[in-house]
Amino acid sequence: MSDSTPKIPRSAEDDYSEESLAARQAFIEAQTGVALNHTKQYSYDPHVMAGNIENIWGVAQIPIGVAGPLLVNGEHAQGEFYVPMATVEGTMLASYNRGMKVIRESGGVTTTVSAESMQRAPVFIFADARDARDFQVWLRANFDAIKAQAESTTSVGKLLEIENYHAHNFIATRFDYSTGDAAGQNMTSRATFFACEWIRENYPGNMRNYMLSGNFDTEKKTSSVNMLKGRGRRVTAEITIPRKVLMDNLRITPEQMQYGYQVSTLAAFMSNSSNNASHPANGLAALYLATGQDIANIGESNQCTVYQRATRDGDHYFSITLPSIIMASYGGGTNLPTQSECLKMMDCFGQDKALKLCEIAAGLVVAGELSLAAATRIDKATRTNEWVDAHERLGRNR
Repeated sequence: MSDSTPKIPRSAEDDYSEESLAARQAFIEAQTGVALNHTKQYSYDPHVMAGNIENIWGVAQIPIGVAGPLLVNGEHAQGEFYVPMATVEGTMLASYNRGMKVIRESGGVTTTVSAESMQRAPVFIFADARDARDFQVWLRANFDAIKAQAESTTSVGKLLEIENYHAHNFIATRFDYSTGDAAGQNMTSRATFFACEWIRENYPGNMRNYMLSGNFDTEKKTSSVNMLKGRGRRVTAEITIPRKVLMDNLRITPEQMQYGYQVSTLAAFMSNSSNNASHPANGLAALYLATGQDIANIGESNQCTVYQRATRDGDHYFSITLPSIIMASYGGGTNLPTQSECLKMMDCFGQDKALKLCEIAAGLVVAGELSLAAATRIDKATRTNEWVDAHERLGRNR
């Protein structure tokens, strides 16, 4: 029985030519009846998208705004930055701008990168628990030889550790790598595959099989193991906001801010949320879209913890740790013309820029947290709420 379903046009010779794109555009219009007046428009050679997408026929024009300047006192990002943010959520950039003003008037946000690793997580399968236990001992004893095999596949990646966890007749592992300025998922997959094949050939015991990814890397998902061990870069951003700055700009006292976070942290605990912050995914997703990151990595990157308090001097201390920021300044979608322009706005395009970009991202999250946390307060005198009012004024595209 033949398949009569219309096939998407493809070209074996050049699938990224203007002719190939035009053929797919005509196919979509014929099959759906939709006139493609906007999505077929683009400003650069479609060949640059090879390696980023298949069956390309156009681009999605997502609005890009700018917020800033964001004052960062980091080890890699130092100074003021105008941050590109791609979003369709009204009020968001206005809110982040407000938070950045508070940061500037407080002397800047301090950022610290304390760890980095990207994982692939093979699981090794045995007949019984005792065989699995014996493999775990061998794996630890042979780390150097395994490391050499993994690193033979890449000029950048370095195998830092092989985490190993025993359950039943399985050994779940996490091969942890540093990956330079790349996000590194593909790099670690290839390196780990070569290492696992060497393990399979050289392990003297009884191994039934292995799976290259046993889901313990928790890719594009939040997880307890990422909270503790990290995935990508672990970044902390912290700031002490003078009482007057907080009250003048956000119309809230440090004591009110502290009380609000106590209540919302309890709610996060009760709901088993992945974090006790207000909305880290908002700023990260907008920055990821603008700069060519893998947007699905928001699953890991928005995981975080917030610690804050009213200080003895009456000011407000705020800190956020993001254990799994996954961002690249080189390779992948960062090389596309639109996205590279956005990276260049912050001097974050190319090699030796990834840690700088991660510090800016963490500072951006702080700006959004401060603004939204204050905006949710209800004014007791006027019975108004800035969050509701702002969305009514700026965020309704009727």
